[in-house]
Amino acid sequence: MRRKAGLVLLALAVFFTALSPLLRWYAFPRLAKVPAHQYQEMVLEAKDATLLDYATMRAKKVPKVTIVQTLKGNVEASERIEESAGRDVVVWDGLSYVVGPDGKMVSKIPERYIFDAHTQDPVHATGEMVDGDPVRRRGIEFKWPFLTEKRDYAYFDAQARITAPIEYKGTEDFRGLEVYSFEQTIPWTKVKFPKTLPVQGLTPEAVARTGTTRWYTTVRKFWVEPLTGAPVYGEEIHQEELRGGALLGDRDKVTAFAGHVKMREDYLTHTVDLVKSQRLLILLMTSYLPWGFLTLGALLLALALYLEARGRRSSGPAPTAAGEPSSVSA
Repeated sequence: MRRKAGLVLLALAVFFTALSPLLRWYAFPRLAKVPAHQYQEMVLEAKDATLLDYATMRAKKVPKVTIVQTLKGNVEASERIEESAGRDVVVWDGLSYVVGPDGKMVSKIPERYIFDAHTQDPVHATGEMVDGDPVRRRGIEFKWPFLTEKRDYAYFDAQARITAPIEYKGTEDFRGLEVYSFEQTIPWTKVKFPKTLPVQGLTPEAVARTGTTRWYTTVRKFWVEPLTGAPVYGEEIHQEELRGGALLGDRDKVTAFAGHVKMREDYLTHTVDLVKSQRLLILLMTSYLPWGFLTLGALLLALALYLEARGRRSSGPAPTAAGEPSSVSA
């Protein structure tokens, strides 16, 4: 009976020991993915900012500029692209909507971001765009890969339509979470005017005919939870200028926007809580369950060996009784 129990325990020990690396290195990369239907909303603010008054074409100080960013998963588009791409794809339809202190629209820039659901690498397909202009991204945007590493990444800048390094700066404790900090600097770059401008009837083409150009620079910072690859906080030191042309008269340039953009506190708290809950699921598949199965396999193996040893001792030759003649063979 002990022999059968030992064999069963030995089989279970082999099963759980083999399951440990399979779960971590085979199942996790295939199961961990961004859901196609995900919806996110983020509100950022730049307090004591500088904003262009298009009525006078003069820059003025304002108490606050608000940026509302939304990312909405387009399930229908992702399923259509998956048929030709042959892999799990996520399509995010994004919108960056900027509002002045009076509640009126300053600019709005739509965006379609298509990426691999598992690796977050960009997937190039029809519809990939920024503000209606087709683009071909390189590098990540919005989200880092699962199990983010302590290294620099390539990050796509939607304003300049370019990819530049975003540098790993170190590990920090952020509201009870261990996070990696990253920073990217985009130098002064000539960029396009948004297709939707705050002045009725004013178009980018009309501005271009005046010879006035738009320039942009930013220092972008993110604090990323490495297991989920989700940014828990972000901020930008953002500047825009209009330069030259008849639109500015005798001036060489005028500030269109300047401010330190930060995530609003209520959205920051919500994001941290959400990432903490998602982090537990990643830990289960990458640490808790693999190590637990490996430990369980070792314990089952030890118990199987113990029962086998007990069984061998109990099945040894029985001692001969005193005075009883023993048989002798020729």
